[in-house]
Amino acid sequence: MSCEHAQAVLHGYLDGELDAARASEFERHLESCPDCLSALEAQETLRSALQRAQLYATAPVALRRKIRANLPAAPRAKFGFRLLPVRWLAAAAAAAFLLVAFEGWRLLPSLNQEGEYQAAEMVDAHLRSLQANHLTDVTSTDQHTVKPWFDGKLDFAPPVRDFASDGFPLQGGRLDVLRGRAIAALVYGRRKHIVNVFVWPTSEPDDSPRSGSKLGYQWVDWRKSGMEFCAVSDTSAADLNQLQHLMSQ
Repeated sequence: MSCEHAQAVLHGYLDGELDAARASEFERHLESCPDCLSALEAQETLRSALQRAQLYATAPVALRRKIRANLPAAPRAKFGFRLLPVRWLAAAAAAAFLLVAFEGWRLLPSLNQEGEYQAAEMVDAHLRSLQANHLTDVTSTDQHTVKPWFDGKLDFAPPVRDFASDGFPLQGGRLDVLRGRAIAALVYGRRKHIVNVFVWPTSEPDDSPRSGSKLGYQWVDWRKSGMEFCAVSDTSAADLNQLQHLMSQ
């Protein structure tokens, strides 16, 4: 696949619109093309930031006073009220819109904090884990075996719990990588499905769950108590939501 072709299908891949064969071809191209990989990451970062951004900002008092000071005196109406010309109303509205847009774009870099969730990366990590001998580094249904295994391998302690009584038996854990940083991957079963729950520390505040799908895989992401979690599986979205609720209790 040429870079020109890759750029043409990038947005289709980002939106999950490619079939499995074309998506796989595009992913193979990414492995050897840092430029296309960088373009994809930039698009994913921008989309994530726009989803989180609240593109609204109140104009500072000083700016509002400056705008009012530059407005010409309006003619008095019959009953002594000042009438603001329509052209100045339009100008004020345009100024307010530009201020809001500027504040929104100014906030975008701050929303791209270290550990920012990227759905594509987590789905890729899930797919890699399904290859032979890649699923677990420590295989156990005992949380008291899995949790200590991470000691000394990570600079944080991931919360490890077994939910076998709720239909999500713990199967083990492993180390994974997100943007060059080692993170924890907890492996659960759900009927005949595998669920990967990726865990890493974050300085961001707790956040309500966000979910979606990519390449036929469901994901749900949330933050709680200084940790960010992302669960990925080909099971139903309802199953992942149930596991998210269990882990958040």
